[in-house]
Amino acid sequence: MKKYLVQFKPFLIFIGTFFATYILLTIIYKSYLNSFGSDDIDGITTVVGSNVYGLMDAFNCDVLIQKSSSGPYLEVWYNKDYVIRIVEGCNAVSVMILFISFVLAFSGKLKTTVWFILSGTLFIYILNVVRIALLAVLLFRYPEKLHLLHGVFFPLIIYGLVFVLWVFWVNKFSKYAN
Repeated sequence: MKKYLVQFKPFLIFIGTFFATYILLTIIYKSYLNSFGSDDIDGITTVVGSNVYGLMDAFNCDVLIQKSSSGPYLEVWYNKDYVIRIVEGCNAVSVMILFISFVLAFSGKLKTTVWFILSGTLFIYILNVVRIALLAVLLFRYPEKLHLLHGVFFPLIIYGLVFVLWVFWVNKFSKYAN
């Protein structure tokens, strides 16, 4: 048994670090969400909505983002049409938790690891704001493409770019990089 523990030590450390980080960050995030009432919108989602508005307004879009009267989400109105809603799951925190867990599991030097986590998380956040803004415009023009855009295309882009960040991290900065 000891032979296998020694042989698979790097893998076991990776798995242990990944799941410990993922579980810890998920518990912290869920505790944060539980501090809001069931009819309230959490602060992160509110900031995302504000940034989506700012981005679309910068491009002179006719946009209105407001709290819904029927649930804990933000309504996005584009050209006076209600096109999408921003719910807690749209704020990309779960993607950021996954990203951070992976980078920590393949950690490198402390300063480089912290820098990569902060810059990567910021990149994911900005990418998500752009995703929501583009989704609003595209669904206004092509409402019949909801599943393709929201369920396939944009998740493919977000997770694909996170995967590229991971590959870059492992090959350039992690302790396993050549």
